[in-house]
Amino acid sequence: MSIWFIVLLPTINYRSFFSSLKSPASFLPIAFFGLAILGMSWADDSWTVGLDGLRPVAKLLAMPFLFYHFQRSQRGHWALVAFLASCSILLAVSFIAFFAPDLKIEATKFPGVPVRNYIDQSQEFAICIFALLVIVLTLIEKRQMALAIFCGGMALGFYLNMTFVALARTAVLYAPVLEILFAAKYFTRNKAILVCLIGFMATAVVGFASPYLNTRVNFVVRDYKLNRDTPEVATSDGERLAYWRASVRSIMEAPLLGHGTGSTKEIFQRQAEGKTGEWGNLIRNPHNQTLYVAIQWGLFGTMILLAMWYFHFSLFPGTTLISWIGLIVVVQNVISSLVNSHLFDFHEGWLYVLGVGIAGGLQLRSSHPGAVAGLVGIECGVVSGVINLESSGVEASDWRPRHDEHYHEA
Repeated sequence: MSIWFIVLLPTINYRSFFSSLKSPASFLPIAFFGLAILGMSWADDSWTVGLDGLRPVAKLLAMPFLFYHFQRSQRGHWALVAFLASCSILLAVSFIAFFAPDLKIEATKFPGVPVRNYIDQSQEFAICIFALLVIVLTLIEKRQMALAIFCGGMALGFYLNMTFVALARTAVLYAPVLEILFAAKYFTRNKAILVCLIGFMATAVVGFASPYLNTRVNFVVRDYKLNRDTPEVATSDGERLAYWRASVRSIMEAPLLGHGTGSTKEIFQRQAEGKTGEWGNLIRNPHNQTLYVAIQWGLFGTMILLAMWYFHFSLFPGTTLISWIGLIVVVQNVISSLVNSHLFDFHEGWLYVLGVGIAGGLQLRSSHPGAVAGLVGIECGVVSGVINLESSGVEASDWRPRHDEHYHEA
């Protein structure tokens, strides 16, 4: 990202860039970062701790630049194709690592997760599944059956990996929501109900057939019983509930402006004092994005967070592939942030920033082509024989520049 910024900055028309900041989708991430800087002034802890608290918010500053750049770039779809390609390679390596452990290509402690962790992998694969579903529908409509079967097979591969190899529990929360949204956006009411029923029934059948999912379900049931019968034993769900209770108590102490940037570290350090085992672990993350924000910046910060999510959600109202990809990323982040702090986590946070930034820029480009400086046309051909923007629901007229006053002014 540093290299990208160095290359980008000399190319910016700053008059046009500052004009683009009038959009709430662009200036709210900057306002969020500005609030985090101000929050360092009323935090009780050291400036070092404040800077640690500032770091997770800093990535949001990339969003206005991503919107600006990809609204003007003719190669924005390359980034999306590269993401799908890299996830496909990860899918292949994941299956190899899972079914051929003797090759010893594992880099993590989770079987079938060669890099990072299973939460990150599930986030990526879920995006690919739901994006490929729209591509399949478009290819079927255009009677390109060979490509439709190929993309459908890729989507099935990602799905089988999530159900038989590695699945994050947060995916159980956002996947049904995305399935309902997919059915509602691309089918009539009766067909949408049928699609949802088929999807839920297929998941139930696969769930019974998958030893991995059965193990995950048994693990959740075991955690629930342990949390109910022996609360002194730390479980994932029990820890979350304890963190949420501590968060609510701290929010009540400073409801408007919070305790300041980085204050979660001190608050949860007090929570762990005198405790042993996993209860004594030092954390700074309450595993809920809204609580994480409210502790540090109170009601004011929470309002900025919710407004930013709302305006990013509003960027993607259509049924084109680009609009759908942006919607997937926003909904996934919002839902998963109910039980995690994915906007502030490194991988999931950058996935949100890049996904919304790139898709948002492309969406703005298709919505306002006349305002794109120097745009004389765009090639919407097939990339690597897999995906093209024209065949994903984008009308050709949406991508053709208009010779209006905005275009000439730019």
